[in-house]
Amino acid sequence: MSESAARAPGASRGAQTPAANLEMDKRIDMFMGMLLRTGVLVAATIVLVGGVVFLARHRVPVTNYRVFQGEPAQLRAPGGIFRDAFAWHGRGLIQLGLLLLIATPVARVAFSVGAFFYERDWKYVAVSLAVLALLFYSLLSGHG
Repeated sequence: MSESAARAPGASRGAQTPAANLEMDKRIDMFMGMLLRTGVLVAATIVLVGGVVFLARHRVPVTNYRVFQGEPAQLRAPGGIFRDAFAWHGRGLIQLGLLLLIATPVARVAFSVGAFFYERDWKYVAVSLAVLALLFYSLLSGHG
């Protein structure tokens, strides 16, 4: 059950009827579920395509598993990831898929802010904004 469905219908939405509130809660929940499913499926598809492209171009990898080698520097920032992905490089596509996978729950929280704002539920707007701020801080600061 979502946060909006857990509250009593009409708790903070003004003069709407309980049936209208319940219907709006169902629509919000359905959209949120669709957002999460779509984000995960698109991300998985991009990672799969990237893996196929990478394996097609690097059939016999020469990998020394005794020495750790991270991703190239251009794949550690969104700009480089987009450049490599749009150039159809396998690693860039894989990184783009992972970036979208990370962005999916962030989009859910951002949508929650809008939904709670629409419902005029200011307490949940404040909490969702705080969560969104923490997510952005941890993603952009490099400390998370």
